[in-house]
Parts: sequence; C-alpha cells; structure tokens
Amino acid sequence: HIVSLDSLDRFIPQDFSNTIWAYATAGVRHPSLFEKVANHIVSLDSLDRFIPQDFSNTIWAYATAGVRHPSLFEKVANHIVSLDS
Repeated sequence: HIVSLDSLDRFIPQDFSNTIWAYATAGVRHPSLFEKVANHIVSLDSLDRFIPQDFSNTIWAYATAGVRHPSLFEKVANHIVSLDS
C-alpha cells in the first residue's frame, strides 16, 4: 500500500498521476494517499521528469476529489511557468 511506504522514490511520475486519477475517477476518498503523493511531489528538486499528461491527470484528480494542497498546485504552476523562460 502506497501510504505505508517510507519513500516514493522508486515511482515514476506516471505512477502518481495514474493512481491519483483512478481514485478520483472512481470517487474513492483516500485523503492520506492524496496527501502523501502531494507531499512527495512537492519535495522533489525538479519536476522535469513529468510530462504534460502527468500534470494534467494529477491536478485534475486533486480538483475532482476536492483535495486542497496549495503547495502542490504552486509547485506545478511554478514549474510550468519556468518552461516559458
């Protein structure tokens, strides 16, 4: 179970986006999963391994599930804006 893992370092961005997307699509609430994934993404030094679809699915899932995580949204937004530099 993802929530019980000490580290999420062996996961790739698509793993996060697909998992979170599946929970949101199914309407299954799992606040601790969403929190753990968001905190991990926020802790990453770089989001360069994420492709646009990963961002899209992840942000959509949080919005659809009604899960607030301002730090996640800020991290993703800042990364996207930096791509235009």
